[in-house]
Amino acid sequence: MSVRLDKFLKLARLVKRRTAAQEMIELGAVRIEGRACKPAAEVREGTVIEIAYMNRVLKVRVLCADEALLKRPHTVSWEQLEEKPVSPEENPWGDSP
Repeated sequence: MSVRLDKFLKLARLVKRRTAAQEMIELGAVRIEGRACKPAAEVREGTVIEIAYMNRVLKVRVLCADEALLKRPHTVSWEQLEEKPVSPEENPWGDSP
């Protein structure tokens, strides 16, 4: 099973709207396995996703990539691996711009 990255972020409640997820991905605020990606990138169970929000970077592992299950309430779809605070002015990935 797999699901589009933008749809996963919305259904897993990591981002409120799918359009917001698409914008974040296009801006480079979301990485899969440490690499930049597109909104249509496929997410499978075990995939590691990093999401740069305004004040923090969240690193999660996908536990469920089944769209039907993701739509059900109370489905545990990801586990947090790491969370680190970042300043809005700094590059969240720590590499050169």
